[in-house]
Amino acid sequence: MTALRIWRGLEQLDRRFGPCAITIGNFDGVHIGHREIFRRVVALAREHGWKPSAMTFDPHPAQVVAPERAPRLLSTPQQRCRWMAEAGIEQVVIVPFTLEFSYTPPEEFAARVLVETLGARVVLVGENFRFGRGKGGDAERLRELGARYGFQTEIVGGIRFRGHPVSSSEVRRLLGEGRVTLACRLLGRPYSVAGEVVPGTGTGSRLTVPTLNLAPGEQLLPANGVYVSRTSDAEAGASWPSVTNVGVRPTFGGTRLTVESYLLAPLDGEPPRRIAVEFLHRLRPERKFADAEALRRQILHDAARAVAWHRRLERFRARRPHRPAG
Repeated sequence: MTALRIWRGLEQLDRRFGPCAITIGNFDGVHIGHREIFRRVVALAREHGWKPSAMTFDPHPAQVVAPERAPRLLSTPQQRCRWMAEAGIEQVVIVPFTLEFSYTPPEEFAARVLVETLGARVVLVGENFRFGRGKGGDAERLRELGARYGFQTEIVGGIRFRGHPVSSSEVRRLLGEGRVTLACRLLGRPYSVAGEVVPGTGTGSRLTVPTLNLAPGEQLLPANGVYVSRTSDAEAGASWPSVTNVGVRPTFGGTRLTVESYLLAPLDGEPPRRIAVEFLHRLRPERKFADAEALRRQILHDAARAVAWHRRLERFRARRPHRPAG
């Protein structure tokens, strides 16, 4: 992975940042379309001796200018930076998005931010890119300003996968429907959430099966239901095949959203303090059972299906031809 330098704010930048090839966006989830843009940034930077770079924002601009319409996020800034580094990006500036910054006119953004501060030589953006006060600038406006201020602009068209537009909003829609397998295809990896392990009510260990309970954070969760999953110790790196329930535990009259993972392999040693859960395949929606024993039987049935799913995945991976490095 490329060593990544991260600046948290434009005021932290110095002349070491430029000259650069840079892309600008929220990049929430860093899906396969984003990675195509990153690959192009890296190729241009290597061709001309520039630095492959990215600008992103925290918080998401919608959380500032239209909080009532702000989406639940697919990723944290830290995750985005890690995935950018895996794609070859060498430096990222995370701009704190404020109302004051949102008032920046398009011309000032191009001249002061892109040219004077970042040293941009080429700027790559998606075809739906908007910038400046009131979103007054679009990709074509950026091209015009680039011609005026001395940088190139490349507008990267969107891509589709099996008829679906590859976008963060489409990934969110699919997750909201529980279609995690297709969402993973658009992301290019399993969708995951991470957080602290929190105590449960004890009902599972007494009446059904013991679980690791993840505290839901700010990230988007897939639709309520039961999923084939993989649960990892976010600190030690160990991982286990698992089956995970997202829901409110209606059999026990619950109302609070929980994320409970039942491990399908032994947990050696102390339970992890932080876990990450990858959602691989949806088994069924959450539903209310007549009693705890009926729920326990269903969980064991779900676990058996999850074990079979993981075995099929391992057989598929074993059959894939080995591709030599380089």
